[in-house]
Amino acid sequence: MIPDINFSDINFFDYALYKTTMNGEVHNVTLGALLKFVLVLALSVIAARIITIYLRRSLQDKVSKDVLEAVIKLLYYGTLGVVFISILPLIGLDPSGLLLAGGVAGIVIGFASQNIVGNLVSGFFLMIERPIKIGDQVEVNGISGYVSDIRIISTLVRTYDGLLVRIPNEQVFTTNITNLVGHPVRRFEYTVGIRYSDDADAAIWIIKDLIDKEPFALQSPSPSVFVNELGDSSVNIVVRVWAPVSEWFGLKTRLLWNIKKTLEENGIEVPFPQRVLHFETGAKKGQKVIEEMKEAEEIENVLNHEERTLY
Repeated sequence: MIPDINFSDINFFDYALYKTTMNGEVHNVTLGALLKFVLVLALSVIAARIITIYLRRSLQDKVSKDVLEAVIKLLYYGTLGVVFISILPLIGLDPSGLLLAGGVAGIVIGFASQNIVGNLVSGFFLMIERPIKIGDQVEVNGISGYVSDIRIISTLVRTYDGLLVRIPNEQVFTTNITNLVGHPVRRFEYTVGIRYSDDADAAIWIIKDLIDKEPFALQSPSPSVFVNELGDSSVNIVVRVWAPVSEWFGLKTRLLWNIKKTLEENGIEVPFPQRVLHFETGAKKGQKVIEEMKEAEEIENVLNHEERTLY
C-alpha cells in the first residue's frame, strides 16, 4: 500500500541533502543552501570578469602587456578565492581549518620570500602611482637610462650605453626617482667665460640674439643671460634656457657650439686659465750666486787649514 504524501507540505529548498558537523554541532545541508552556494559563486565569477575587462581597457596603454595580464590574473583568482572560502559554511564546510593552514603556510612562505613579496607589493604600487612609465628617461639609484619594462618583481632600465639593468621594484619604489621627461619642459644652463678686455654687454646681446633665433627655445619661461661671477681668468656669463623635453638635448648641444663660434667671429674669445709668476731680476740672481761661491770658498779654506795642521 502506497503511503499518502501531501506534497504541498514539503518545501523544495528545505530538502536535506546530507549532514555535516561544524563547531561540534550537526548541521543539515539543504538543497537551497547548495543552490545559494552555486549562485553566489557564479555571480562572483561574472563580477570578477567584468572588473578584469575594465582594468584591461583602462591600463592597456599604461603598463606592458605581460605585467597587465599578471595583475589581472592575480586579482581575478584572488577575488574568487576569497569568495569561495567565505561561502563554504553554506555547504557545511568549516573554513577555519583551511584558513589556519593557509595562514601558517603564508607566514612560512612570507618569511622565506620577504624580498619577493616586497618587490611584488612595490610593483603593484608603482603601477598605481605611476611615477615612471615605459619609455621615460629616468635616474634611479645612480642608474640613468630609458625605462624598458615595468614588471611585477623588477623594472628594466636601458642605459645610454645600451646596457640592460634590472632593478628590483622595492628598490625603485623606496628610493628617489628622477624622471627626466616627466615634465613637458626642461631647463639647461651654461657658464660662458670671456676675457676681461672683452665687452660683456656685447657678449650678452649676441647670446640673446642666438637664443631668439632658435625655434625650440621657449620664451615662457623666458631665457636669462647675465654676468654671474668675476673669475680668476674670465668674466663668467650664465646662460639659462628652457626647451621641450623632446628637443632639450639637441638644442643644448647646438646652441653651445653656435655661441662659441659667434663670439669668436665678433672678436670675443674664451680665455685660457692664466697664472702670474714673479721672477727675480738678473742683479739679484747674480748676487745670490756670488754669495754661494764665497760660502763654498770659505768652507774649502777651512778644510785645507785643518789638513795642513794634521801634517
